[in-house]
Amino acid sequence: MKTSKGFTLVELVIVIVIVGILAIVAVPIYRGYTRRAMASEGRTLVGSIQTSQKVYYAEQGKFVTVSNTSYDSVLDIDARANKYFTSFDVTGSATGFTAATTASTTSGASGITVSLTGSSTAQAITNESGI
Repeated sequence: MKTSKGFTLVELVIVIVIVGILAIVAVPIYRGYTRRAMASEGRTLVGSIQTSQKVYYAEQGKFVTVSNTSYDSVLDIDARANKYFTSFDVTGSATGFTAATTASTTSGASGITVSLTGSSTAQAITNESGI
């Protein structure tokens, strides 16, 4: 009787099909995880803005407005070193503020927007889109 060593063509094709199916399922899940990880930089940025706004409100009695910028000396927020979220907008009033940042179009996080709405009396609300 002849003993054979190795795999048959059918066995190899079955393995390739199984690996392909796993890749089809895993790649979109992986991309979702990486986009959520990229969005964490935006959450950190608007969280820093919230902290600075609270300090400014305690000292001045109102919230500050900052137009589309990457650095603000009043709030002492610097987004120039960020990889994905390099600019931000803040709209302030006497009672609350809204901070928003959008990922740069040249980064892998393109299309992700993180915003935060805060006030002097209520808990801040964070919204994310494009993830």
